[in-house]
Amino acid sequence: MAKHGGLSHIHYRETRGLKVSAGQFVRSGSILTRQGDKWKKGLNVAGEGTLFAKADGTVYFTKKRSAYRKSNIHTLINIKPEKPAKPSSKAKKTK
Repeated sequence: MAKHGGLSHIHYRETRGLKVSAGQFVRSGSILTRQGDKWKKGLNVAGEGTLFAKADGTVYFTKKRSAYRKSNIHTLINIKPEKPAKPSSKAKKTK
């Protein structure tokens, strides 16, 4: 008897690909792509097949030539980190 249900290969294509767009704010640990050979990791991005954010910030893309074949151009996904909040100024001591 054949197995019914589950995730077929037809619908699996919908879950792959780019999950964010340029200029979008992401949190640390957010998934940026799934199963993508088109995109490579850049600044503040980690992972191999699935790329995810290492820091909170804004997503931007850059292009870079391949080191092996100069005709290949890779798209890098980078994250511009959010600036940390300034510590509040201490109140003046009054005696």
